[in-house]
Amino acid sequence: MAERHVDPHPARTPEPADHHGPQFGASNGWDREYEVYSDFDLPVYVGPSTFSKLPWVTDPAELRARRVDVAIIGAPFDDAVSNRSGARFAPRAIREANYATGSLHSLQHDGGLLPFEVLTVVDAGDANVTPAWIERGHAMIYRKVREVAETGAIPLVMGGDHSITWPSATAVAEVRRPGSIGIVHFDAHADTANEDWGVLAGHGTPMRRLIESGAVRGPNFVQVGLRGYWPPLETFEWMKSHGLRWHFMREIEERGAEAVVADAIAEALDGPDAIYISVDIDVIDPGLAPGTGTPEPGGMLTREVLRAIRQIVGAVELAALDVVEVSPPYDHAETTAMAANRVILEAISSLAAKKAAGRRVRWERDTTAAPHDAPG
Repeated sequence: MAERHVDPHPARTPEPADHHGPQFGASNGWDREYEVYSDFDLPVYVGPSTFSKLPWVTDPAELRARRVDVAIIGAPFDDAVSNRSGARFAPRAIREANYATGSLHSLQHDGGLLPFEVLTVVDAGDANVTPAWIERGHAMIYRKVREVAETGAIPLVMGGDHSITWPSATAVAEVRRPGSIGIVHFDAHADTANEDWGVLAGHGTPMRRLIESGAVRGPNFVQVGLRGYWPPLETFEWMKSHGLRWHFMREIEERGAEAVVADAIAEALDGPDAIYISVDIDVIDPGLAPGTGTPEPGGMLTREVLRAIRQIVGAVELAALDVVEVSPPYDHAETTAMAANRVILEAISSLAAKKAAGRRVRWERDTTAAPHDAPG
């Protein structure tokens, strides 16, 4: 950021009036030259609200033309919650929960990493969501994520409640075929219920819907941070029968997050070609992230989750990431929105570190593979 110019002669003699009257602007010193900053370098509270003041690019053709590496997507949908609503407001809150603009410097990586200088990152806008229609909302999220993923950019999706993972991960899985994706799922809750009071598309069911539909195989699911008093035993029996793997919070307490995440990476890489990361913000202890719909005491530290994102993105081919269940009406001092913002920034920085090291980040279709289905 440029240094502020200090006028060595702040006191000015008012200019004589001419036939147009006094020059008030000149007499106040407002007529001198000032540096004009680009939209990218302005504070986050000035101008349009995009993630880190990044360019707003919603046209898939433009994403292809720019060879965008990473595209931020909003999924402002919370019609499928079973407890406290408000996650529809999360994409806007997450975009705004950042004080730094311009060319950021990641202190979490060695070598003076400037992620926005290494990667081409844009804000691709929001899915065309309207309230009170679950099926339509999921359809719009599916279409938005799919059209972005097909350009080769890595979608980083801001929910929304956790039901958005069903259409989002389905879209990524379809685009990546005949390759396969696995999911590393951070959450206090398994989200593998068969239904939420008769609703099959609730935010407690997305992982079961993904597995039952065949979009993701059960053995390619790894869950981290489960705790509390849900789901019931029969749900865990279903999970076991479909080959899911999980790590309770008590294991993190006993062995440490580093060791558990290392195991989760090894399990996630057991078969899939690429990994989709889903972060329910309630995996973090509600004392650190209170703004969520179903808070569960006794969770991970924010720093443990951010380190886990760096560990995973650095080790796997990232297909996509979502961060969900941020509910701004229940947040305090934006702490939950900031945690979600940093989840996305840590993923971006880790992708930048990979690209700087000469590793592939963008997805390029294998033209020798059989064609996949056309968009629905």
